Amino acid sequence: MMDRENDSFYLDKTIYKGRPINPVGRLPKEIRTYDLLDQLEIPFVRLDHSPLPTIEACQEVDSILEIQVCKNLFLCNAQKTNFYLLLLPGNKKFRTAILSKQIGSARLSFADTEFMEKYLDITPGSVSILGLMNDKNKQVRLLIDEEVLSHEYFACHPCINTSSLKFKTKDLLDKILPAISIDYTLVNLP
Repeated sequence: MMDRENDSFYLDKTIYKGRPINPVGRLPKEIRTYDLLDQLEIPFVRLDHSPLPTIEACQEVDSILEIQVCKNLFLCNAQKTNFYLLLLPGNKKFRTAILSKQIGSARLSFADTEFMEKYLDITPGSVSILGLMNDKNKQVRLLIDEEVLSHEYFACHPCINTSSLKFKTKDLLDKILPAISIDYTLVNLP
């Protein structure tokens, strides 16, 4: 438990292997995430917590998992016709002009919540690459900063921001993305 100037949150410092034993209180989209990982025989560890209110809270989760959870940004073009999920290291700043040029898109901005829910079945604070399993019509293009792939492990939310998962980056690339029929574009953000 942490309390910093009224920013308090619950953090269970236990690292659990696999899905929760008791699914009571877990949302269906979270359970679908665990079902996918189990179906693909991907070993993972899980840390449970309340929504993380501060960067310090995020860093505490990173420290326990011994990894930096990457940023997952849900973006769109000005016309709101093209949607992107960008994964980049947590310490990198997002610069729209640089990314727009690399992917040949008009100016990018953060997409509205309604599109996040419509295409990925996730809400703000819960954006995760695993939400792409819910994008049945492939409306969202995946963009991954090359630095993310240089790490042995990958961490993200299970489509809800009350847990964080850690598994091998190789499993993300070789098992998860092919299973949900998602290609990605590699980008290089300074």
